[in-house]
Amino acid sequence: MHPNPLFRSDDRIKVTALLNDIAFGMVFHTTPSGPRVAHVPVHFDGDRTIRFHLARTNALTPHLSGARALIAVNGPDGYVSPRWYNNRNTVPTWDYVALELEGTVAPLSDAELETLLHDVIEKFESRIEGEPWRASESSERVWSALFEGICGFALEVDEWRPTFKLSQKRNVHERARIVAGHNQQGNTALSRWMEDMTS
Repeated sequence: MHPNPLFRSDDRIKVTALLNDIAFGMVFHTTPSGPRVAHVPVHFDGDRTIRFHLARTNALTPHLSGARALIAVNGPDGYVSPRWYNNRNTVPTWDYVALELEGTVAPLSDAELETLLHDVIEKFESRIEGEPWRASESSERVWSALFEGICGFALEVDEWRPTFKLSQKRNVHERARIVAGHNQQGNTALSRWMEDMTS
């Protein structure tokens, strides 16, 4: 989380939008062998629970149940050139959207893991044009093998630390040039966040 309070937000609608749109994050925890991270799809229930699954062989898996952990979700980001400022006698920076979620992790039952998998499949299949793939297309052997290889978890969030660093220190004219600059670089997702934060 950025230390400048200007870049923080308590807007749960924006946080929820980020979680639902990105739906992929990094789970951090310190194990006896040192700090470890797992990159996973994350499913937010709309309240406080983030569900995810890991391979049984992942270094984090045996250490997560009952532990405090951190999930980080990265939104769009981009380089900000001083050429977009009124005064070029400065330095570059970076605009970005990010979220840290801290809480206690609990294991999912097999039934809860099954629900999670179907929720994730339905969510992401709906984002692709055409006839969706369905879990029922997997044979019992393939689906059972998947279950044998993964574990499900739920992190109950009690600390939300969003950072929306979107050139808030700049005046309206410079921000407009920064938005145009991000668009010119093809970073329309970041420019949309900038426009949304000022609307």
